[in-house]
Amino acid sequence: MSRLKSGNACYRSVQNLLSCSWVSKNIKIKTYRTIILTGFLYGCETWSHTLREEHRLRAFENRVLRRILGSKRDEVTGEWKRLHNEELNDLYSSTNSVWVIKLRKMRWAGHVACNGGG
Repeated sequence: MSRLKSGNACYRSVQNLLSCSWVSKNIKIKTYRTIILTGFLYGCETWSHTLREEHRLRAFENRVLRRILGSKRDEVTGEWKRLHNEELNDLYSSTNSVWVIKLRKMRWAGHVACNGGG
């Protein structure tokens, strides 16, 4: 899937920045939105995708967000644990990539319907 390859290429280009402990999470999230998400979603208005591909796109997004947001310390045991998908959604307040794709497709369809009638 070429869109995942382009997303991984964008991620690898800024991987060192995202793994630095001295860079704030806000800067990492802004980097994710401007570099990785932009490269990952380029041309998504014209994609045809299946439910399986939606799951793969969401898994890619969750993997990158886990790298950015890091682990969470359990309040009871004091152990570090990996963030669950719901916790990622709470910490990353923006809409997920699957919804962004659907919104852009709807906007593009409206544009074509208004201007492409002949």
